[in-house]
Amino acid sequence: MTTLRLDADGPLIRTEADAMDLIAASFVPDGPDTIVVPVERLDPDFFRLASGVAGEVVQKFITYRRRLIILGDVTEHAERSAPFRDWVREVNRGHDLRFVATEEELATVL
Repeated sequence: MTTLRLDADGPLIRTEADAMDLIAASFVPDGPDTIVVPVERLDPDFFRLASGVAGEVVQKFITYRRRLIILGDVTEHAERSAPFRDWVREVNRGHDLRFVATEEELATVL
């Protein structure tokens, strides 16, 4: 498994098109099948499930068979939103999408 890791600084991921740009970058010979995105790179609407941003972005990764790992502390978002907290807990049981808070935790899921 190879990994593309985004820097914390850079444009926000806001739309399906933004997700597709990341996914397209992975379609090279021996390209990464896992993309690590720092929480700082996600649009604030990603954390508000009713906006639909998270669903659109995540669905693109699943459709194109790319694993998405969100790196960083989402505690504040989870405390503000029970649906978001429940979603994080549920997706972390699977493989395609993971939320990890620290570098140490990231190392255990790569």
